[in-house]
Amino acid sequence: MCGIVGLYLKNPALEPALGRHLSAMLGSLSDRGPDSAGFAIYRNPAPAGAVKVTLFHPHEDYDWAELARAMAAALGVEVKGEVRASHFVLTAATAAETARRWLAYHSSDVRIMGVGEAIELYKEKGQPAEVARRFRLDEFAGSHALGHTRMATESAVTTQHSHPFSTGLDLCLVHNGSLSNHNRLRERLKRRGVEFQTDNDTEVAAGYFTYRLSQGATLAEALEAGLVDLDGFYTFAIATRDGVAVLRDSIACKPAVLAETGDWVAMASEYRAIAHLPGADRATIWEPEPATVYTWTKH
Repeated sequence: MCGIVGLYLKNPALEPALGRHLSAMLGSLSDRGPDSAGFAIYRNPAPAGAVKVTLFHPHEDYDWAELARAMAAALGVEVKGEVRASHFVLTAATAAETARRWLAYHSSDVRIMGVGEAIELYKEKGQPAEVARRFRLDEFAGSHALGHTRMATESAVTTQHSHPFSTGLDLCLVHNGSLSNHNRLRERLKRRGVEFQTDNDTEVAAGYFTYRLSQGATLAEALEAGLVDLDGFYTFAIATRDGVAVLRDSIACKPAVLAETGDWVAMASEYRAIAHLPGADRATIWEPEPATVYTWTKH
């Protein structure tokens, strides 16, 4: 099972309602994934020379303010942040790798969920509607977002095993399906410097695309290479700072539907997650073809 949703706004006037629309889309697919849910949203880019990092700690009374003060003092930079339930979005006036190294060394009990200029990534165990409520998803404005409702089949039901997975700057992936060669591929990618936090097969796919991009591939080229190197059944939705992409395997046994208007592009595992969007009755609607890359970007 599992449910995927994605929304890319072509009309900036709709950006204040992005979170509200995504929340409804997630709720529509609750029965496809009652174990956990999550979403990545692209909004409020960090200033030039700064980085945004989404962090998770299992205890909601964790002292995030002290963490921010310690980081600011150690690095000699301005650090700000916002708490949402078990997550904290930290903005620091430093390079991404500097922030990542400091956090890994000084806060071993804190997990990094996403790093980049615009990405914020939230996920938790529980029903999708409850997860959306805890993170106040309805309040978010932004340009595009992905979401996922999970029915676990191959790894534990934990916050960290939930989707989306992010293994590169401003890149995230959600997945419906399973990969049969993820263990072998994980070891190959580790030897090439890709880091993983779980044994989840989806994180391996995210790491694979991160690696391909780091070698100079475009997003479309990375996805096309995945058709050769990723063995299994899958529908992927991928987001970057500038847009979204969708890919199904060559058999395409995992469901997906796309819809597009002059104002937005939406993707979901089932049309009922799209039907409520403004202008959905006038949208062009189709099922994505097998082994075909679909991309929408700002440029």
